[in-house]
Amino acid sequence: MAAVTLTIILFFTSLCCLLSTVSCRMIVVGQATEIADVKVNKEVQELGKFAVEKYNEGLRLWQIHFNGGGEEVQGQEKLQFEEVVEAKQQVVSGTKYYLKISASTKKTENDVPKMFTSVVVVKPWLCSKQLLHFGPYLSSSSSSR
Repeated sequence: MAAVTLTIILFFTSLCCLLSTVSCRMIVVGQATEIADVKVNKEVQELGKFAVEKYNEGLRLWQIHFNGGGEEVQGQEKLQFEEVVEAKQQVVSGTKYYLKISASTKKTENDVPKMFTSVVVVKPWLCSKQLLHFGPYLSSSSSSR
């Protein structure tokens, strides 16, 4: 009898939590939500910096493997992180961050920053951050041409 009562209490508690989360527009598992004030959000800015650093590490390894570690291949310059300008998060097995990042090359001081997209998964219980994607940002107007 006690097991049935406990099961009913847990069911209704879970249901109330789920309904309150949906009604308050809080994070729902599986749904990507906008992150407000990304330009002052230190965690999001650090994730953007992490994504650019990981991109640069991969680029360096690529150049060592295919170019003998010599001169940079044209169009493949290291990036300098500027800022994250937009971000969304999605609760999965951890938190998946969809970032729109402003970055420029390190070659010239007056280089105009370009936009990039990045996906980073964070699993704090494993002390893990993983870069899943990093590439040029394609706006909907340029991709529909």
